[in-house]
Amino acid sequence: THSPSITTIQIKRRGSVRRAKLYYLRERMGKAARIEEKL
Repeated sequence: THSPSITTIQIKRRGSVRRAKLYYLRERMGKAARIEEKL
């Protein structure tokens, strides 16, 4: 039942999740820096 296409999709999804986490953290850091600048 395990086809190679499913495994590749899972790998791609894992990579995209990691990338999304990086973007999310970067955005949070940027927002925090912006708030500090305003203060």
